[in-house]
Amino acid sequence: MNRIFLYGAIFLISSIGFSCKQTKAPEPFGPTPSENQMRWQEMEYYAFIHFSLNTYTDQSWGNGNEDVKLFNPTELDARQWARICKDAGMKGIIITAKHHCGFCLWPSEYTEYSVKNAPWKNGKGDVIRELADACKEYGLKLGIYLSPWDRNSADYGKPEYITYFRNQLKELLTNYGDIFEVWYDGANGGTGYYGGANENRKIDRTTYYDWKNTYKLVRELQPNIVIWNDGGDRADLRWVGTEGGSVGETNWSLLNATGDVPYDMLHYGVENGDSWVPGEVNTSIRPEWFYHPGEDTKVKTLPQLMDTYYNSIGRNATFLLNFPIMPNGLIHPNDEKAALDLAKAIKEAFAVNLVEGAKVEASSVRGNAKKFGAAMAIDGEKETYWATDDSVKTASLTIDFGAPTTFNRFLAQEYIRLGQRVKAFNIEALVDGNWKELAKETTIGYKRILRFPTVKATKLRFNITDSKACPVISNIGVYEAPQILTAPTIIRNQSGEIHIIPADAESEIYYTLDGTQPTKDSKKYINPFQTEGKLKVSAFATEPASGKSSPVTSEEFDLPRKEWKIIGTEDENAYRILDGNLSTAWRHGSETKLPVDLVIDLGKTLVLSGFKYYPEQNSWQPSTISHYEFYISMDGKNWKKASEGEFSNIKNNPLWQTKKFDVVNARFIKFRALRNTEDNNNIGYAEFHLITD
Repeated sequence: MNRIFLYGAIFLISSIGFSCKQTKAPEPFGPTPSENQMRWQEMEYYAFIHFSLNTYTDQSWGNGNEDVKLFNPTELDARQWARICKDAGMKGIIITAKHHCGFCLWPSEYTEYSVKNAPWKNGKGDVIRELADACKEYGLKLGIYLSPWDRNSADYGKPEYITYFRNQLKELLTNYGDIFEVWYDGANGGTGYYGGANENRKIDRTTYYDWKNTYKLVRELQPNIVIWNDGGDRADLRWVGTEGGSVGETNWSLLNATGDVPYDMLHYGVENGDSWVPGEVNTSIRPEWFYHPGEDTKVKTLPQLMDTYYNSIGRNATFLLNFPIMPNGLIHPNDEKAALDLAKAIKEAFAVNLVEGAKVEASSVRGNAKKFGAAMAIDGEKETYWATDDSVKTASLTIDFGAPTTFNRFLAQEYIRLGQRVKAFNIEALVDGNWKELAKETTIGYKRILRFPTVKATKLRFNITDSKACPVISNIGVYEAPQILTAPTIIRNQSGEIHIIPADAESEIYYTLDGTQPTKDSKKYINPFQTEGKLKVSAFATEPASGKSSPVTSEEFDLPRKEWKIIGTEDENAYRILDGNLSTAWRHGSETKLPVDLVIDLGKTLVLSGFKYYPEQNSWQPSTISHYEFYISMDGKNWKKASEGEFSNIKNNPLWQTKKFDVVNARFIKFRALRNTEDNNNIGYAEFHLITD
């Protein structure tokens, strides 16, 4: 009897001990964010400002010898920048205090190549001071971009330059208040002015800057800062390997402290990395970083910006969106409108969290449900979370809406102060009594947002199917985002097939083929369809539930090009110039020497009266043809020139170029590129069409 009592007591004591242990918060697992990284992550969305002498020379990168007197932004208003960023929902602004050309937007005492020698404000101006004051007024944080590469400095590449570089850091990090982020571009070494040497200088980017001691200096001057750098010693934040506006669908906030960082590690992180190094998605609201007049009509559309939002913030990263400042010192109205439209769309998409008031239960709870229960994931508090016992790495959370509810967005957040844990999850909806899988994904991290077709369900189930340690989920959100109703895109491919692509996959599309205005009584677009001959396609998108419609878009198409053959190349990618898609392109090989010919066999004799050329949209390695000759032939051997000339202003306006000529008969055509806009040998095409009579 006593022995039984003793065993029972031991069992009771051990059970109580185990239970008590499980009511404690989980221990951190793996690397965790610092307080500085945590504050930065919670900002989510902030702005880049690119402004320098490049703004006045229409260049991407200055050489370092551009005239300081060019800098004269007579209407500069940093308060306009701050107001737009604030209204756009951003939390801070990072400015290019010095880009690669070496020109400084503040009156640095260490160089004459700065605003102190510019005509703007008679040399008394300070762009960084004006922005710092504007950020303070609008409640925004200030960040600094300082290019390590300096094509103006005579000392670049020498040990003396590092002292110069750090002296400039001291100026920027001590004279303008709190700085939340310092940004070091990865471009290092190459040709430049270098004080008049005009030569090519190369450095070892892993050792030259002595990043360890540079970082130490930064943290001494700004204890609350985070450091972005894509090379050298590991910084606090990482580049995601692209400026296109996305991070990987799988995105770990981890890297290893040492070793090379190839693209896949930058883009997806390292699951078992030993350091917390989260990703920042940087992209521009236009194709380029600095202002170019030719891009006024090429500001990213709302669907493009929304995609970037979901592919950055929605994938466990932050979103850094660039505004190129105009020569007058202001943000262009088109850029402002695009940013504010995005803010409005985000607000509408996440206006109502459908989990509010819903019932929620979990398959497993850690100890006391009041502390770690399912309700902690929907209470709207960022410091509370649902957690399971340490041994439980798979679990489900079910939300009961109480009635059929429509939704198309799902949001989840881990309590990352304890590390990133979830490796795989899915979500299901209870539709008409049956569970239907809506999405299946991998990582969550600070925030994960999923998009899927609108569904009407009474319950939603969030299943964690794999985790490195017990899950800790701080927030769940379910939303019904309205459709984005912008005009659809119309493409006709080489075979003559028409594709009509809406901004939102759930939109309904109505179209006509005779140039008349489409209505809801017109034909409904279901799938791509084959066409023949010339035609004008007009279409619009509509949201069935609300009845709202997009503007109408129209495209005129000449004859299909299904019989065309490109001669003189075995590269199948050459047919991208005939696929109807302006986003795809082809360029001649790297060994191209001008002049270079594009020769096409039309398959039969056509009556021609002109051609249309759309250049490759590549800002970093432009391949835009500026001067041309156009030949026709009946046999592919004997050629006759039908047209020659230049595409006026194509560098500033790289859109469709149309050239008409006297009517001719031809079976073969030859489009000869004589020069490009950069006076080099890069020649590319996004699309090439003919005009038939």
